[in-house]
Amino acid sequence: MSEITSESNVESAHHFAIRVYYEDTDAGGIVYYANYLKFFERARTEWLREIGINQEVFLQQKLGFVVRKVEMDNVASAKLDDLLEVNSTIITLKRASLVFQQQITNQEKQVLCTAKIRIACVDFSQNKPCAIPELILGAFKRVS
Repeated sequence: MSEITSESNVESAHHFAIRVYYEDTDAGGIVYYANYLKFFERARTEWLREIGINQEVFLQQKLGFVVRKVEMDNVASAKLDDLLEVNSTIITLKRASLVFQQQITNQEKQVLCTAKIRIACVDFSQNKPCAIPELILGAFKRVS
């Protein structure tokens, strides 16, 4: 099984735009830190959709993806009404897990938040890690 491992600053494989709404902010109009994790999650989900992966099909088979580890660095603050871009790259792709390098920038291209997120494929019927289905693995290899 081949493995992608790259820590270089390669061009992102996926870009996802998101607007900051009032519900994303604290009382001062600044994005609450935990919401960056939601933005990262949405970007990964949309990437799956764009490469033709329907997560519902795998959930019906009791397979899914869970976040195993997050390393996040909050660099600067996003504010109400900012237009953000989430850039995502797969830096490690193994048989049962993958690691995303993700970055959020604002409309001035200022880096606001970076994260390295390890995702594991899990068989929910056994509550154990399992191999990523070949359909998904192959799709990620093509876009990485």
